[in-house]
Amino acid sequence: MDKQTQPTILFFDSGVGGFSVYKETKQLLPNCHYLYCFDNEYFPYSEKTEEEIIQRTLSICHKINQDFPLDIIVIACNTASTVVLPVLREYFSIPIVGTVPAIKPAAEISETKHIGLLATKGTVKRAYVSDLIKNYASYCIVEKIGSTKLVEIAEQKLHGKSTDLITLKQELFAWQSIMDLDTIVLGCTHFPLIKEEIAQCLPQVKYFMDSGKAIALRVKNLLSNAKVQSKISEKNLIFCTQKFNYDSQFENTINLWGFEELNILTVNE
Repeated sequence: MDKQTQPTILFFDSGVGGFSVYKETKQLLPNCHYLYCFDNEYFPYSEKTEEEIIQRTLSICHKINQDFPLDIIVIACNTASTVVLPVLREYFSIPIVGTVPAIKPAAEISETKHIGLLATKGTVKRAYVSDLIKNYASYCIVEKIGSTKLVEIAEQKLHGKSTDLITLKQELFAWQSIMDLDTIVLGCTHFPLIKEEIAQCLPQVKYFMDSGKAIALRVKNLLSNAKVQSKISEKNLIFCTQKFNYDSQFENTINLWGFEELNILTVNE
């Protein structure tokens, strides 16, 4: 496929955490047409009901697909992925890729078989995640922390604010004394953005696992087998659902990652 007929890929998240997944995909498929939407009007999703998350995700993806016919949608949000995938796959005929915690590879790579799942409050309590642990990590001790504050810290970092290390340490306090905890699943797409800070708080941890590379490979595989709509190459766009004041660092960041404009998306629910 030449550059003029590249597929259009939408990455969707409640915030900017999905950039960690987008970055891996962009590195693997540099010439695709990329759209990114973060639903900052309803951020964070971990505090919302399943029905609210389903309705918002469906409405937003439908709206963007009307204006920019999509070839694939990546739900770059673990919390949303645990509830919205069946509905989206019923509604859209294009591939839908979800983001789920990397429980299986974490269990396999752990040497002590004592691992931690660091995710949002919504993700850690989902039956879907319990099934992942049962199916792929039943032979491990699995600690869980569900945190909204860590999501907010990562969000603030990308918006140019300083990282609140005191709050970060408080959120991770329960794990600091577990010396054989050698592997952590970063079960929220925001968390790779603050991986270095998390590692500072938990020096005993050897492996940090996220789903970014696996999702990028999945997208590449799906697109290789899909009938991509022929279209003229367009500029990459980023959308939010509520106006906010952003500084030059945030603007520089989205430009550095290949997005040319920040647009306000009006959602009709």
